Amino acid sequence: MQDELSSTFAALADPTRRAMLAQLSKGEANVSDLAKPFLKDMSLPAVTKHLKVLEKAGLVTKTKDAQYRSCKINPTPLKDATDWIEEFRAAWEESFDRLDEYLKEIQGKNKTKGKSHGRKTK
Repeated sequence: MQDELSSTFAALADPTRRAMLAQLSKGEANVSDLAKPFLKDMSLPAVTKHLKVLEKAGLVTKTKDAQYRSCKINPTPLKDATDWIEEFRAAWEESFDRLDEYLKEIQGKNKTKGKSHGRKTK
């Protein structure tokens, strides 16, 4: 059984699904309208499979009103993924800041060392 975060990242791994989400970020759409941009390169059943992956990951919800099937984006899984990524971004930034300070320290020592040996520095 996959956890929700893994399902979200697996769904986001495909460019077609990301394009579908981008389209839905502009507003609700029915399945036919959502499929139109992709029908040049793939069949309707293939588009439907991509949509099912998004639904299973909770990124898209679909409603049915007679013949009309409306899709809309569910931002909660995206927020959860963003929060998870943010934890690592903050840790990496902190690590890069420490590395930057260390490099400045090393460069300062090298400049001092070069001057003490009578070398000219620019």
